[in-house]
Amino acid sequence: MSEQRLTLLAVLIDRDERTHSEIVARFERCARDNDEDATLSVRTLRRWIAGDVQTAPRPSQRRMARLFWGYPMADLLSPAPTGPLPALPTSGAVTAAPVGPTSPTPQAEPLTPTDEPGRSSDPLERQVAMATRRAARFATFAEIDNVGPEAIAQLRDDVVHLANAYIHDPLASIMSDLLTEQEAVFQLLEGRQKPALSRDLYLLAGVVSGLIAKASQDLGRFHEAMTHARTLYVCADNADHQGLRAWARGLQGLIAYWAGRPQEAVRYAQSGAEFAANVSGSVASWLPALEARAWAVMNSPDEASHALGRAVDQRAVHRPDDLDAIGGLLAFPQAKQSYYAAGTYVCLDGEHDRAQSEALSALDLFEHGRPEDRSFSDEAGARAELALARVNAGHVDGAQQALAPVLALEPDRRIGGILTSATRVHQALRSRHHANSPVARHLREEIEAFCRVPAAALPA
Repeated sequence: MSEQRLTLLAVLIDRDERTHSEIVARFERCARDNDEDATLSVRTLRRWIAGDVQTAPRPSQRRMARLFWGYPMADLLSPAPTGPLPALPTSGAVTAAPVGPTSPTPQAEPLTPTDEPGRSSDPLERQVAMATRRAARFATFAEIDNVGPEAIAQLRDDVVHLANAYIHDPLASIMSDLLTEQEAVFQLLEGRQKPALSRDLYLLAGVVSGLIAKASQDLGRFHEAMTHARTLYVCADNADHQGLRAWARGLQGLIAYWAGRPQEAVRYAQSGAEFAANVSGSVASWLPALEARAWAVMNSPDEASHALGRAVDQRAVHRPDDLDAIGGLLAFPQAKQSYYAAGTYVCLDGEHDRAQSEALSALDLFEHGRPEDRSFSDEAGARAELALARVNAGHVDGAQQALAPVLALEPDRRIGGILTSATRVHQALRSRHHANSPVARHLREEIEAFCRVPAAALPA
């Protein structure tokens, strides 16, 4: 079988030092400058490069391609010649010189007194003239933006959608979109844009990296989760966003908590609280609630109680911020705070009644509160905490009732935190108090069957 040759466009692009995103931005700028309604996306450009064109490009795209690269679209999409490239056409509808990689790059020449007629040869004036030319070239360079406000707005809409889809949809249904979105934002950040737009991009890159960190944790990949969470923090730092810094530390604490490292979780939560000192959003309530659960796992009731109190105090002065406006995984509604309180009390001796009360409150808020706040994983977690509290209180029948909707979840929703919560119930059912209970034995078997097929084991 003969080897497939690269398209002419692929050869031209390979000689270009710009990224695909930069080429797309320059193509569209050229279209605007020539009053052409021709758009281009990175995905379409890559299809053109590969020669994978199912639908013929629009006439405006064909005209701009000829102007931009200097060859007709048919030639660009065809295999490149084995020898020298064909000469640029001299006729056609578009006669402007190409502005793409086939165009020669003008070289700056030394400025001499004759370059500025009527000017003296005074060295200072020559230096000013040189600086002026340099400034003009820089201004031209600085005007070439990799991304504009409209593209930022579209990216933000995409990120908001993914942040909210995360708490409603199976992970498998959004993972590909998460990875695609992260790659798109990273590519734009590798290009050029104005500082204000860079901050916006870093914020979006941070949020997407945080979503992927959470996905990694949900799949039991704690090392990878921490790597993405650190990337989130770097992006938050570059965006100079205190709320996102606090959320990054909180996410690192959450990963550590589910990885079985509660002391580390406390440290991250406390670090995040320092960033959240002047933040009004719900992340300020999330951090002490995170800390409380970790203290409870370490059987430190006083520290856990104090942390819960701080979470309640922060809730009292809560004012939604831009992270709350994104919503989804970045928000910490009251229902979730009650779930965290249940997870705290269930680990503390003598607090089973309060654990049940907080879990029931969380479930009621999830069911009757704002639909956008309802998270299938947090709701499952609250049910598991309710079941655990009932097992510890000796009410196995009630535990079975609480856990039934969790055990009915489809495999693609059986993420790490849910499996861990169900396993804790299983461990409690193995105590000598329930050794001879048929209900406890049956519930243990159901939990074991449930955990055999986690979401992480499903084919991609």
